[in-house]
Formats: sequence, C-alpha cells, structure tokens
Amino acid sequence: MPIDMTENEIQLAIIQVLQEGKKRAFQEIMDELQPYDMFWQYNELPRKHKYKYLSYLSLRQLTELMNELEMDDRLDVLQKLGVERSTKVLDLMENDELASFMSELDEDKMEEILTEMKDEESEVVQSLLEYPAETAGRIMNNRYVWIRKHFTIGEAVEKLKDFVEYAEYLNYLYVIDEEKKLVGVVSYRDLLLGDAQEKIEDVMYSRVVKVDVNTDQEEAAKIISRYDFVSLPVVTEDDTLAGVITVDDLIDVVIQEANEDIEKLSASGKSIDFNTKPLVAASRRLPWLVILLFVGLVSGGIISGFEDTLDAVVALAFFMPMIAGMTGNTGTQSLAVVVRGLVSEDLSFPQVARLIFRELRVGIYIGIACGILITIIAYFWQGDMTLGLVVGSSLLLTLIIGTLAGTIIPLILYKLKADPAIASGPLITTINDILSLLIYFGIATAVLVNISG
Repeated sequence: MPIDMTENEIQLAIIQVLQEGKKRAFQEIMDELQPYDMFWQYNELPRKHKYKYLSYLSLRQLTELMNELEMDDRLDVLQKLGVERSTKVLDLMENDELASFMSELDEDKMEEILTEMKDEESEVVQSLLEYPAETAGRIMNNRYVWIRKHFTIGEAVEKLKDFVEYAEYLNYLYVIDEEKKLVGVVSYRDLLLGDAQEKIEDVMYSRVVKVDVNTDQEEAAKIISRYDFVSLPVVTEDDTLAGVITVDDLIDVVIQEANEDIEKLSASGKSIDFNTKPLVAASRRLPWLVILLFVGLVSGGIISGFEDTLDAVVALAFFMPMIAGMTGNTGTQSLAVVVRGLVSEDLSFPQVARLIFRELRVGIYIGIACGILITIIAYFWQGDMTLGLVVGSSLLLTLIIGTLAGTIIPLILYKLKADPAIASGPLITTINDILSLLIYFGIATAVLVNISG
C-alpha cells in the first residue's frame, strides 16, 4: 500500500479487495493500519461490506478493533462474528477493557458472554467487576510480568522474552517476594544497561509509587500524570500486587472525568452528544432548568420589592440585564478556573488562601475597569453623573462578589467531599443574579431615591 494514500483512497482499495475476495491483499492493507485506522475504515464502510471486512480480519485485529468500538457497535460486531469466533476475541481482549465492556451490559447478557469464555478469563473478569466502579481495581490489567528480587538481569530478560505478550508496555518490571507482595520496580533501561549476572535487588527501586485497588481512578490519573509514568502498580491492603494500570486506560479516565465535569458545569445532566435524540436531550437538561427557573423567580421578587425605586428612576431598568449578566459571567469564569485546578492539584490550606486572595484581586481589577467604563457610558447616555456612579459602583461590588462566589462555593463543596463541578455555571449565575440585584437596587435606593426625595 503506498504510504501517501488518503483514508478515502484506502477505503476504496479495501472495498475493491473485498469485492474480489483477495484476503492476502486485504491483510497487506490491514498490516499498515493502526487500530484506530481499522476502526475508522470499518465505521465508514458501506453496511453491505462490513460482514466480509470482519470475516477477513485476524483474531488479533478483531481484538484491536473491539477496543476502539463503542458499546452498541461492540455488541453488533460480536453478533456478526458468531459464538465461536466472538468468544475467542473476548478471551484475547485485555481484562480491564473487557471488564469495562461487561459493566455496561445488562445482567443476562453479561452472564451469557461470561459463560461462553474460557473459565480462567471469565473468573479474572468477574474478579475485576467485584471492585467498585471508577476505582483503580476496576480499570487495572492483571496481565503483567513480575520477577523475583533474587533473579539475575539475564534471568529477568529471559522471562520477559517468554511472557512478552503479557507486557502491554515495555517499560517496567515489578519485583515481588514469595508472598507476591510488591517490593520493587526495575526499568527495562536498567536491564539493557546492566550486567547479565547482576542481581535484580541491586538495580531495582525499593520505593515504589503505587495505588490501592480502591483508589479513585481520578486520583490514579493524577499520580501517573505527576510522575510521568506509563504504568502504575495496583496493590491490595497488604501490599500484594493485584494488577497494573497503563497510561492508555488513564487517558480514557481523564476524558471521561472531563466530560462529566463539563456536563455538570453546563447543568446538562447525563451525557449528551451529537447522536442524542432531541427528546432525550431535552429530558436530560430539563430538570436542572426547571429548578433554576423557580430559583430565578426570586430575582423577580427582588425587582418587585424595589418597585418604588424603579418608578422614581426608570433609567435603572436599562442597566439591570448588564449588571446581572456581568456578575454571572465572572462567577462562571472563576468556577471554571477552580474546577480545572482541582482536577490537577491537591489543594492545601495555604494554596486555597492564595487562590481566594488572588481571585479577590482579580475581581477588584475587573470591577474597577468595568465600573469606570459603565459610569462614563451611563453619564453620556442618560446625562446623569449620579446615576452613572450608582451603576458603576454597583458593578464594581457585584463583580467582586461574583468572582468570590465562583471561587468559594466549589471549594466548600470540595471540602465537603462533594463534586465541585455540581456548582454548575447556571447555578452560580442564578445565585449571582440575586446578589447583584440586591446590591444594585440597594445602592440605587440609598442614593438616587433618597436624594430625589
């Protein structure tokens, strides 16, 4: 296959060899494709060619394809493959990928698939499914290469050659004792540079960065990012090595957690993507919006309570949307900064204090700039400097308060062990609307109405 072929040209070539029944030519094309490319070609292939495409793939290629597919597509592929071939593919899949797949199935379908698999593989997957969802135990892979500390480097290399198919990433070997407790780690670089007769215990690192099987998957992602590892050992309470988490699994975790936070920040509820049906998308968004609708009625009550102020100075109504909107915007900005920071850092009290003080100064700077600007605009628009000062000072105070609210609320939730992302943009905006209107009309009543009276 020419190296400069585009994806569409590759697909045309695949369709041609499928139509002509040339399995060898098909394999020559597949050998040049990465797993994602195989998935893309399958996904874009006309339906009438998909069955033959699957039948021409080797078991290894089918396994790689399965890892790239979404849930519904995986079930569809398994059905097309038939019981015998689909069972072989499931047996070859990484156990963590398989456990993730199984966890999304209904109980009857999961039992049916587990029954068809090899007993050994089935038991391993079931053991992974016993760990709580979104923990290190659930996403770990128990296929890894271990060695004893009394091994020589030469013996370790020979074992690695014998079990190379278990080494998903050729970077680390984990050292265990007779009770299978994790006692060290050695890099493949050390094996390459060391003498063949040198003992593993002389080159291994005894201080091993690890996580417990019940560690939250997000915390595991932070650790692997912090140390720039490509894999991370997972141990039980007594330090027994249970499995290994690899960086590709944690990339999926980071994407999943980011999507969940975005959903909460936007108050959109469960996952909504390009393929979600309109009625389903509406039903998932509606509960939050109904709640916020009733909360928003409080804003109407505040305005009603200052009806005399509005009657006295009608021009105040011109600036209400701007005051409420600006306060909500700055609160949402601060919320996004805090939530993003909490994903990548474990905040200490001094860090929290610095963050709040930093956001206070940010609110003051933004408030002064916007307050001066709106004061000038209000003066030239309405010809009233007093009105301009009321609007400008109100905006200054509301922007400071909005920034602090967007910072402090998610930090409080984080301290209470709640997900800070539930302090969603719409919720922060609604709270800030209420505060901004109270400040705006409070200052207007104290200054404009009393002066005019």
